[in-house]
Amino acid sequence: MDNILQETKYIMNKYHIKANKSLGQNFLINQEVVEAIVESSQISKEDLVIEIGPGLGTLTKYLLETARKVICIELDKKMIKILEDRFSLYENFTLINQDVLKVDLQELIEKEKQNKEIKNVKIVANLPYYITTPIIMKLLEEQLDLESITVMIQKEVADRLIAIPGEKETGAITYSVYYYAQAQGILEVPNSSFIPEPEVTSKVIKLTIRKEPPVKVNAREVMFRIIKCAFMQRRKTLLNALVNTNIFNNKEQGTQILEKLGIEVNSRAENLTLEDYARITDLVFPIKN
Repeated sequence: MDNILQETKYIMNKYHIKANKSLGQNFLINQEVVEAIVESSQISKEDLVIEIGPGLGTLTKYLLETARKVICIELDKKMIKILEDRFSLYENFTLINQDVLKVDLQELIEKEKQNKEIKNVKIVANLPYYITTPIIMKLLEEQLDLESITVMIQKEVADRLIAIPGEKETGAITYSVYYYAQAQGILEVPNSSFIPEPEVTSKVIKLTIRKEPPVKVNAREVMFRIIKCAFMQRRKTLLNALVNTNIFNNKEQGTQILEKLGIEVNSRAENLTLEDYARITDLVFPIKN
């Protein structure tokens, strides 16, 4: 940890930098964690890596040494100067000063893949915790030409993302992640691995993008809307939650649908598999349409 810690302190002093709380900045100072992120990403010289929120460039340095090309997307203008100073001599380094949520990643990836030397695209990031979910959902829902997403996020959120639908940690987002990717936990990261120390434990996870979804459904967007409605009132039974949000017209109709599918009428949102929600969707969709 000492080398990265000393390097980080030196850069912060040189550029008069303090972590920006409003941007959720915590600078990683743990060498083992950096190496674990790079290793689990399985980066090769055929890969384009898109790093979201590189900050001071602690991880960037290692990515540049292993990937064909690294594109860093950084919102904080103060970090742009540091990153340019540190990595402008690398021929495989590109920097974009923008909010990743506003970047057309599809266009970016299509353009980069015209280079025949780039075979795969991987996302690597130490994500700001306050905006983790919107970023991950953007990466998944836009169905980008990605091989994997390796990110460090808050442990509590990570456990929800990598759960199997129906497990204790299940939330609405669990089903979305499971639909688009195979998820695994890589490493828990104590708060002492950062300066300043966040109040929470972090976790590195890897999402390997599926070639085919695990279930077939007539209307994907409708299915995810049904899941969201079910979890909006997760203390209620699934039946009541879906009646209250107008997915089912009334309890009688909802009961008939659940019984027809062999789903317990008293089930709660988290008790169902993704397959269960797909079957509900295929029955409800013609009714709603």
